[in-house]
Amino acid sequence: MVAAFLAFALLGGCAETAPETESSSRETESSSREAEPSLSHAELEAAAAAADAALAEKETAEKAVETDRIAEAAGVLNPTSTDAVVGAAAPTSALAALAALEVKGRASRTGYDRDLFGSGWVDTDRNGCDTRNDMLARDLDGETFKPGTRDCVVLTGTLADPYSGRTIPFQRGQGTSDDVQIDHVVALSDAWQKGAQQWDATRRTAFANDPLNLLAVDGPLNMQKGDGDAATWLPPVRGYRCAYVARQVAVKVRYGAWVTQAEKNTMATVLSTCPTEPLPGGVVATLPERAPAPAPAPAQAPASAPEPDPAPAPAPAPAPAPAPSASYANCTEVKAAGAAPIRAGDPGWQQKFDRDGDGVGCES
Repeated sequence: MVAAFLAFALLGGCAETAPETESSSRETESSSREAEPSLSHAELEAAAAAADAALAEKETAEKAVETDRIAEAAGVLNPTSTDAVVGAAAPTSALAALAALEVKGRASRTGYDRDLFGSGWVDTDRNGCDTRNDMLARDLDGETFKPGTRDCVVLTGTLADPYSGRTIPFQRGQGTSDDVQIDHVVALSDAWQKGAQQWDATRRTAFANDPLNLLAVDGPLNMQKGDGDAATWLPPVRGYRCAYVARQVAVKVRYGAWVTQAEKNTMATVLSTCPTEPLPGGVVATLPERAPAPAPAPAQAPASAPEPDPAPAPAPAPAPAPAPSASYANCTEVKAAGAAPIRAGDPGWQQKFDRDGDGVGCES
């Protein structure tokens, strides 16, 4: 009965409430709008930055989980084993150079923009040709050039892709140019998260256009790599991984970018299979001093024996014949003469034979 009465009262109350006039509606809406706080431009920018930072933190956490999964599946060295193999490596090797890289966590990607590393490809060496065309000319075989560009704009060529092992034809044009792309071996976004945020614009532009950090490669594989480091992406061709990782180490040594612990572990795992792999591009790492090895226990002196008669002095060796002079116009002549690969200091050496700057020419 009470419930019925309450229901009747409520319904009756609703039925008897006077409808709100149009004027009172407008007044209510107006007062609501006036009550809402307005945000300043700076507050809106701060809110957007906070949202970007939260997204970047989420992406970083997801990448760390994926890195750990890949490392576990690949049998990557743990930090203790990594330090052991790096500490025992030959001082001139890429493996030993890992000791010169600082190990830190990945910084936020917030604020990253490709244009912070220069607007597109830049002619940093001032040869009248942008870096992309320089790299295509360096890495392609049988390249042809657009007439009137002073052998700058590459129109066609063939790439022996180091990442996939495939031979890829290159033809400039819409829908075909992307078949061959120029990869930043150390991705720009990866560098941004590992030190480049503190670099000035000149240094970032040099980094993005440094031939040491650039390779012409299979376009789809370059897209697959994205901004991955060694802990999250390696070339499918296992035989190229040592050279690839050594190049990443050289780039990070040259520019002072750091590595994550997972990245260093993976680099050490790869380079431990090729412990004599050198740093390319003439890069030299400044290594921390190693603790001296403990002195061996003194051996017990053997019983003295009579000294043997002195051996006759050997005849002087004849002076070596002077090396024949050589002169080659191109790698075709070097190969025809059986002198390939040719190294810096060899007879007939010319800098133009060394396309990738590693001191060895006419390799392919």
